[in-house]
Amino acid sequence: MNSNILQGKWKQLKGNIKETFGKLTDDDLTQAEGSADKLLGVLQERYGYTKAQAQAEWDKFVQKHSSEVEDAKANLDASAKEITAAAAAAKKSMWG
Repeated sequence: MNSNILQGKWKQLKGNIKETFGKLTDDDLTQAEGSADKLLGVLQERYGYTKAQAQAEWDKFVQKHSSEVEDAKANLDASAKEITAAAAAAKKSMWG
């Protein structure tokens, strides 16, 4: 996830970040302000991670939440198709 995308989604991600990385404070997240590099530095400081460990944990977080978004999108698409099919069936039964 590049920095531009992270900055755009920052408010949405803050809750998930705090849930995953419980040692981070609101001040830590405010300092990072959507910068992946700054956030990695905060993870290193709070958790005692090496740079590589911080990157690995962040990548795992991003992958998990990217998967959740993709799953939600797939479910929404499937629901939309079901609704469209049900509406077409109802229309057909009403109008013959």
